[in-house]
Amino acid sequence: MADWLTLLPPLLALAIAVWSRNVYWALGLAIWTSETLNADFNPALGLLASVERAVSIFGNEGNTRILLFCLIIGALIEYMRRSGGIAGMVNWLERTGAAGTRRRAGAVTALTGTLIFVETNISLLTTGIMGRPLFDRLKMSRARLAYIIDSTSAPVSILILLNGWGAFVLGLISEYDLGNPLAVLVATIPLNFYALLTVAGVWITVLGDRTFGPMRTRETLMMAANDDGPEEETGSGSALNMGLPLLVLVGGALGFMLWTGNGNMLEGSGSQSILWAVCLATALAFILLARSGKEKKGSLIEIGFKGMGDLLPAVTVIFLALVLGASLKALGTGEVLGSLAAGIPFAWTLPAIVFIVAGITSFTTGTSWGTYGILVPVAIPLALGSGVPPSLALAAVLGGGVFGDHCSPISDTSIIASLAAECDHIDHVRTQLPYALVTGLLAVIGYLAAGIAVTL
Repeated sequence: MADWLTLLPPLLALAIAVWSRNVYWALGLAIWTSETLNADFNPALGLLASVERAVSIFGNEGNTRILLFCLIIGALIEYMRRSGGIAGMVNWLERTGAAGTRRRAGAVTALTGTLIFVETNISLLTTGIMGRPLFDRLKMSRARLAYIIDSTSAPVSILILLNGWGAFVLGLISEYDLGNPLAVLVATIPLNFYALLTVAGVWITVLGDRTFGPMRTRETLMMAANDDGPEEETGSGSALNMGLPLLVLVGGALGFMLWTGNGNMLEGSGSQSILWAVCLATALAFILLARSGKEKKGSLIEIGFKGMGDLLPAVTVIFLALVLGASLKALGTGEVLGSLAAGIPFAWTLPAIVFIVAGITSFTTGTSWGTYGILVPVAIPLALGSGVPPSLALAAVLGGGVFGDHCSPISDTSIIASLAAECDHIDHVRTQLPYALVTGLLAVIGYLAAGIAVTL
């Protein structure tokens, strides 16, 4: 099979998603196409293999935990809403002046996303749940909220590195003769141009209260029609009915990461920790709703199932994205893209080209971690052989993986950001894309300049 055919499934998914704005058809047809190629071009066997590939997703404990916590978070949100916790939190933030204006609401949301750097899903879900009522009250679009939480979670996680991201990358580079791998990893922080510029762009957007491109159009429509956005949270209730479950969610996840890592948070299981924490937070929200007397005791379980049902479409998208990622891995799409970096003609172009290849790989496969696993073993030897500092090449891979994720409609983090913000997923990708492309272009220029500085 020709190498270029391995790129057909993700390209098909992207084309159908953009054309039809239906991500279910896009992912489903891409999975079938990928499995058909895996089955030596037999479409019937490809269909059967697609079903088996979907079943195999549950053989991975991490995947199953992701799907479970995305469902359970729906019950958590519904319990907090019914108890008046969300409305109470909005009222409290406005009374204290912490989120009384558009700039302050955006700043509170961005700051929360920046501070919760231990695990991206914790950051996305916590910040999204907190930000939704604030943005609705101030007539700010959910697309802007999805952009803020998506553009702070992964970039901050790959900059601070005191998390699973750092442990994963450190494990990848420890196999090479780098002297002090930890020092190489730390040296990537000021060289990760895309992540730094993305976080700066979020704060410029928040403090300037200005948007551009499709985001501006979406914001204009939101301001022009009171019924254009999601229903605003109204009513009364205690802010503790939201604050306490969120505190358990974040604190529990951090505590469980320490526990599962035997005292070392970097060694902890993020998927286990967030699932356990979500279960505890949901149980607490259930108790708080029962004590509030706002609902009949016999209806509390049904309320939880309603919340789960509300998130079922988004969870289905995550499931299909996981299936496609597994299928593309079996097809060898990532390896084909990674091999492109081996033909670099000039050493000074290495960082920029590695960034672009990492972005394309992440864009087409929907995973930055998978991109790191594919390209770090390519980039480090190339850097050592060409005289480029390994930290510069590594930073380009790390930033490129996040860049591709921000542009891709099949990215797991972008899907979860849409879920957390309760924003249409294609709308989120479409409105975020101009920001990612502008920042990506600036990063390429930065890597070209850095490449010239270190090799010429």
